[in-house]
Amino acid sequence: MELLPKSIRETLPELYANEEIGLAAQAMVKFFTPDSNWTWYGSEFDGEDTFFGLVIGFVPELGYFSLSELTEARGPMGLPIERDMFFEPKSLQELRDHYQENGYAL
Repeated sequence: MELLPKSIRETLPELYANEEIGLAAQAMVKFFTPDSNWTWYGSEFDGEDTFFGLVIGFVPELGYFSLSELTEARGPMGLPIERDMFFEPKSLQELRDHYQENGYAL
């Protein structure tokens, strides 16, 4: 599976394009490890390798992550990171609220 096909790549705003709207920015793509609980939501992309968005891992946080690292990383059972093909864009606020409701502190 291609992690970031052209059709999704073209929907992602450039890095820093959403600064003024903050958590109202839309996460346009979701990546996850099928064999652990890590999830990455991309809301901005530099067009080459760097995303900004919400990362759910040991501690949920807003920050930067890279496509190259997602491509190379493997979960604990050796499975590659996948893109959620059924993900519908959601605001970072909606995602943050969802995770807070389910016990994560942001």
